[in-house]
Amino acid sequence: MDILSKREEQILLAVFALEDEAYLVRIRSYLSTILRKGMSIGAVHIPLRRLERQGCIEAALGEATAVRGGRRKKYYRLTAKALSVLQESKRVQDSLWRRFSEPAVKGVPR
Repeated sequence: MDILSKREEQILLAVFALEDEAYLVRIRSYLSTILRKGMSIGAVHIPLRRLERQGCIEAALGEATAVRGGRRKKYYRLTAKALSVLQESKRVQDSLWRRFSEPAVKGVPR
């Protein structure tokens, strides 16, 4: 299994949730809202590039618009590899959290 950082996992889940609107600024805005804290562009852009190199996301350029001064947005989508990695990550997290929700172990406060 490829190991994802927490940020990479959050970004992949945001790309999944945003579907056809998954571009850098929108991903950052979505995560800032969910996490209830601001994020820099770099905090999203750097992991996006890394995920693209790893084959977890694919990118495609949208149409140029006058609003953006003729620049094109780069849209992201998950690959089959990303779905597999996310499913495994969820399995591991669920397994770890299951223990946390069990009754307190004698002598260890919860």
